[in-house]
Amino acid sequence: MAKDRGCEVVLVRHAHSTANLKGILAGRDNRVSLSPRGKEEALELAAHLSTMNFDAIFSSPLRRCLDTLAPYLSESKKKVNIREDLIEMEYGRWSGKPLSTLSKEEMWKSIQSRPSTVRFPGGESFGEMSLRANQVILDEAKRYNRILVLSHGDVIKAIAAFHLGSPLDSFQRISIDPASISIIRLPASHVITLNSTSHLSRAKGPVGGKRDRFQLGGGQGKL
Repeated sequence: MAKDRGCEVVLVRHAHSTANLKGILAGRDNRVSLSPRGKEEALELAAHLSTMNFDAIFSSPLRRCLDTLAPYLSESKKKVNIREDLIEMEYGRWSGKPLSTLSKEEMWKSIQSRPSTVRFPGGESFGEMSLRANQVILDEAKRYNRILVLSHGDVIKAIAAFHLGSPLDSFQRISIDPASISIIRLPASHVITLNSTSHLSRAKGPVGGKRDRFQLGGGQGKL
């Protein structure tokens, strides 16, 4: 599609998953699906997205992202483009373990305060994840006027941090809830919306909702 202006990038985190429900760091486990709450969120998200026009849709290959997209795609009849570089962080040997257990590990302190120094055992570094994810966004934004991108909490946090001009070591200050929407305008890197859940019936806003204290994997969101 010919472009005559900048690109609006609509970033959506997958809806609440069975791993979120259990407090487990899912990583790239493709057996993880949507929780009952997540299935409701996917329907509400579809209704909201149907009010917007997208030139292209991109997604992580993992099931929880594709399941989140399914209600919208069934109505819009649009095609989703899988991008491997939008996949969840490779947490290596940390994958599949309870966050309550992982939070007791010595490396947890560095993950919260200096993530740029962290490489997961048998996995990737935050820097590598940020580089691959942001490159996809920059490349596709050159071709379209508005795109929809489905990905994961930490991935979207890294993209948001980059366009906010924040160092990677500050990205844990950003919250990205399940089924939330963030919007960035390129090439100017204007962050228009961040972590909006106003389209969800469960949304309570930052006041009155209990926020997950485990800032890894995007967190579980407001419970």
